[in-house]
Amino acid sequence: MKKIKKTLLFLSAALVMTGCATAPPKNSSNLCEIFREHDDWYDAASDMRDKWDVPIHVPMAMMYQESSFKHNAQPPMEYWFGFIPVGRASTAYGYAQVKDETWEDYGRETGSYFAARSNFDDALDFMGWYINKSSRINKVAKSDAYAQYLNYHEGWGGYKRGSYYKKRWLMETARKVQQRATMYQQQLLGCEDEFKSGWFFGLFD
Repeated sequence: MKKIKKTLLFLSAALVMTGCATAPPKNSSNLCEIFREHDDWYDAASDMRDKWDVPIHVPMAMMYQESSFKHNAQPPMEYWFGFIPVGRASTAYGYAQVKDETWEDYGRETGSYFAARSNFDDALDFMGWYINKSSRINKVAKSDAYAQYLNYHEGWGGYKRGSYYKKRWLMETARKVQQRATMYQQQLLGCEDEFKSGWFFGLFD
């Protein structure tokens, strides 16, 4: 009975979070514009940085690559004979494209049982947690968007085995993530003060 109640609470929380989902930013090539359009996203990113000691530009670049900031992103449906649906390639879902089992691990380790993959704050916190673990397990710098993305895609074991060496397309994608992270970092350096001041001090500008 307790297990059923817990499941119902989890589903209810997920539905609430989904209902609060926001549209992707209009200009995803500029981190300043992203945070201007969704100012609460900066607050979530700042909290993630303080909690996991992960620079904001790294998970934001990874999230763009994974979902283009779509709250309900998931792999395309696969079909037999071109028209019989057989399911999706994986259970990856949400802003961070997290698989069921990895999301459950995150919930157990952090106590975030009511977090939802379709909620930006939760998804970004998950990415901070994952990047932090990649740094600890595989000795990858938290600021190294290239290696962090390879960890994210291949898993800690896959990265350690070097599975990505056989995937040129993946290494090219990781380079794109690194380039976007560098771009985001430079952009944020020029505008972060306006987000730090908050809406109250903005009244006196």
